[in-house]
Amino acid sequence: MAGRFAPRPAVTRTTVRGGEAAVPASRPAPGPAPRTASAPGATTGGRERTYVPPGPLDLGLVLGPLRRGPGDPTFRTAPDGSVWRATRTPAGPGTLRVRAKGTAVHAAAWGRGAEWLLEQLPAMLGDLDDPAAFEPRHRLVAASHRRRAGLRLTRTGLVLENLIPSILEQKVTTDEAYRAWRLLVRKYGEPAPGPCPDRMHVMPDARTWAMIPSWEWHRAGVDDKRASTILRAVRVARRMEEAASMEPGAAMARLELIPGIGPWTSAETIQRSNGAPDAITVGDLHLPRIVGYALAGDRDADDAVMLELLAPYAGQRHRAARFILLGGQVPPRRTPKMPRWDIGRL
Repeated sequence: MAGRFAPRPAVTRTTVRGGEAAVPASRPAPGPAPRTASAPGATTGGRERTYVPPGPLDLGLVLGPLRRGPGDPTFRTAPDGSVWRATRTPAGPGTLRVRAKGTAVHAAAWGRGAEWLLEQLPAMLGDLDDPAAFEPRHRLVAASHRRRAGLRLTRTGLVLENLIPSILEQKVTTDEAYRAWRLLVRKYGEPAPGPCPDRMHVMPDARTWAMIPSWEWHRAGVDDKRASTILRAVRVARRMEEAASMEPGAAMARLELIPGIGPWTSAETIQRSNGAPDAITVGDLHLPRIVGYALAGDRDADDAVMLELLAPYAGQRHRAARFILLGGQVPPRRTPKMPRWDIGRL
């Protein structure tokens, strides 16, 4: 059996939180070709584009933050080293496949949103990001920065696809939030266009989100508070999407006008939609303790302590936090894990 299976990458829960998705080394995919979707708007032949990044680029690090759990129906990595995304663009549903080969990235897209996705490809792969502006100030950060030279901050230009799963992640375990996202997208979304891997779906449009019955939110394990916040957001979907073209501070303020959306949710959204390098997440249960422990040995750090420790990285605090998370140095656990509650069984 030796050599039959490739070794699994050493990825911890913390590095996943830092936005690292395991992407296999690029190689020909064995077996039959993926299925071809018959969704409305699918095209027989995809549009293609080749992009040459200005420096090192790691697809797993750049696109990893867009993945919402191992069963995310909108995100998939393939054995041939390609990354698939199914998304709802302003032009309609679209599927994007990107694959790094040498110093270039080859992309193909299908569906009504194909042209929009290919036009936005450089921004999504961090072309508008400036990694050179970051200067490590701590030994752990410097080591993580050196090992992950291909990290760039993605900018999807899409707000709702990042806002809704961030709302689902409010005050629950990640497993609960990922399950809710998976169930709702598969039930109310639509099959992704193009020859994508099986069971990939595009998330529902704003009107469909607004029409989901209350009992379906309950069955997915989403309480009334989070469901109501999503409903308020999708009712002003156009205004929410405008935040993608705003400065990060103004964009966060726009999102926080919606009751139920606070600094935690707005930062988690703008980090992805706007590629904001300084949008540090505050109000998180674990991040302050991880940053405090990694930089100062303080396992009981709160938001104030975290912001003080990250002050030398002003303008780049989100990037610094990602390098810290990817470093994998976390405080030892002293209490049991937060229990998982499935309100759908009540």
